[in-house]
Amino acid sequence: MGSGELLAVSDLHVAAGENKDIARELRPGSDHDWLLVAGDVGEMSDDITRTLEMLAGRFEKVVWVPGNHELWTPKQDPLQLRGEARYLELVRRCRELGVVTPEDDFPVWTGRGGPVTIAPLFVGYDYTFRPAGTSTKEEALAVAHDSGVVCTDEFLLHPDPYPSRDAWCRARLDHSEKRLADRDPDLPTVLVNHYPLVRRPTDVLWYPQFAQWCGTTGTADWHLRHRAAAVIYGHLHIPRTTFHDGVRFQEVSIGYPREWKRRGLPDELLRRVFPEES
Repeated sequence: MGSGELLAVSDLHVAAGENKDIARELRPGSDHDWLLVAGDVGEMSDDITRTLEMLAGRFEKVVWVPGNHELWTPKQDPLQLRGEARYLELVRRCRELGVVTPEDDFPVWTGRGGPVTIAPLFVGYDYTFRPAGTSTKEEALAVAHDSGVVCTDEFLLHPDPYPSRDAWCRARLDHSEKRLADRDPDLPTVLVNHYPLVRRPTDVLWYPQFAQWCGTTGTADWHLRHRAAAVIYGHLHIPRTTFHDGVRFQEVSIGYPREWKRRGLPDELLRRVFPEES
């Protein structure tokens, strides 16, 4: 078994100057460490590229999955591609940097805790994490709009060429299922997605109506069906480890300065996947 540690982080949000400073501090402990980046590096395409380039120059391997912020099309970004075209352009840039994406072959981690298949996923949300008392997407969105708690995705994350964000999510579910079915069945997996694959982690949200932008019921059993040794995610800005059906779920976000200043940054900015945190 090789040396090195499998590390993870998400939600760097480098548009904030203090977070950009944090990103500059992220370094491996050895020449053989891998880093899983579970989305939301930033919004501006050049910020995303520069940050991943910096990390790829430090870690033996970097694996990236997109968050919702990477998929926004801000008016001030020189890259004005929308939806799938924007995502594929970011994939192209990652490949130039040697960064693994959800469109590439799944790498196998053979360091401590391995061997395990690292499965980067891009699965969005489809409004099925609905508020209590609602049974349709329309009802769920109405609750959010009435409360004034509406995700910025509704204005900046375009699903082109799909007719809706939930339609794009359904396409990504099918695509990801096929890729996972082709993996080596003898190896356990580490599933990496920006959103939690089960709904329960969203139960602690301050605004429960925001959960509809946090995942899909379509992945509810993936951690069992695909033999997950761990699930890595971000998005919620609530860093913690929980267990679901005996499987370890790690939310590995940094979050916005107003959040991490309130709770404090951890001693280790990067969360350890393998060997497991004590």
